[in-house]
Amino acid sequence: MAKECFYTGRRTRSGHKRSHALNASKRTFKPNLQKVRVLVDGEPKKVWVSTRALKSGLVERA
Repeated sequence: MAKECFYTGRRTRSGHKRSHALNASKRTFKPNLQKVRVLVDGEPKKVWVSTRALKSGLVERA
């Protein structure tokens, strides 16, 4: 399974890298995901969590 935030669903997005001459080449935008121990249904589990979810207080750490 690909890396995806357990809480917000953020994952790798694709887009274009634009040069000064506006040439377009494909690139990926990756979210800042961290492997964190959290409580899922009352038991600790390691999941991928975005730092945005960690800073906003969505995560209940184990």
